[in-house]
Amino acid sequence: MSTTISGTNGVTFPDSTSMQTGQQACKAWVNFNGTGTVAIRESYNVSSITDNGTGSYTVNYTTPMADATYAYTANHTGYAGNIGWTFPYTSSASSLNVLTFGDVGSYNVDPTAVTVTVFSN
Repeated sequence: MSTTISGTNGVTFPDSTSMQTGQQACKAWVNFNGTGTVAIRESYNVSSITDNGTGSYTVNYTTPMADATYAYTANHTGYAGNIGWTFPYTSSASSLNVLTFGDVGSYNVDPTAVTVTVFSN
């Protein structure tokens, strides 16, 4: 059941069950240390992180997604220069591979904090 606030356009909020299981719910998230020995700081529905080499990680889900066509975001911070981007490059129902890059001219880096969020049906 949803709750609607009346007004010109009306705003509908999903009920608590829909928030936990619906399309708008975050199905998995993680914050992990990408330097040295990779370690999960906090997570939901993430069983482990695999370190594939400098700046390359696999996020493994506890409960798989319905398929590999889900939406995801990834970010990182905390390396020399603090400029860069994180690129999710391969997804499957059970995991997501991400690469972390430095500033222009540098390649994979091991940042101190990597975050990933996943939304799925």
